Amino acid sequence: MDAAGIYAAESSYLGRYVQIGVAGEKLISVSFPSTPDEDAEEEHELLDRLLAYLEGVEDDFDDVDVGLTLSGEKRDVLEAARDIPYGEQVTVEQLARMTPGLDPEDEEDDMTVREALAENPVPIVVPDHRVRDGPSAAPPEVEQKLRNVEGL
Repeated sequence: MDAAGIYAAESSYLGRYVQIGVAGEKLISVSFPSTPDEDAEEEHELLDRLLAYLEGVEDDFDDVDVGLTLSGEKRDVLEAARDIPYGEQVTVEQLARMTPGLDPEDEEDDMTVREALAENPVPIVVPDHRVRDGPSAAPPEVEQKLRNVEGL
């Protein structure tokens, strides 16, 4: 991963920017602003990969080192979500089953899964858009386009 900082590039497919935050060689944020931060740089290898993904190049981003800022069970949920294959969907209940220590029949665990997805700091890389009945940290119009890219 390139040097720490903020990087942004415009996606014609999304009609907005893809912006990433990198710290200590770890990806810490992915967002979709209409205008990038003033100090955002334009060149980053991961940005190129994200833009290629948005144009239909299959990528699971499993080699990207992510610095998740969530802890405990929510972190476990997001780590489990990384295992959802490209082009496939799961339900919140299935993701709870995939997450160690969670009971898909427990309402509190269901809420934990939903909160983790909504608070996901790195959409696309942690593919919350592949959880069909859960929230996404990406704006709704971006989430739908991410699903369209993968034929979901």
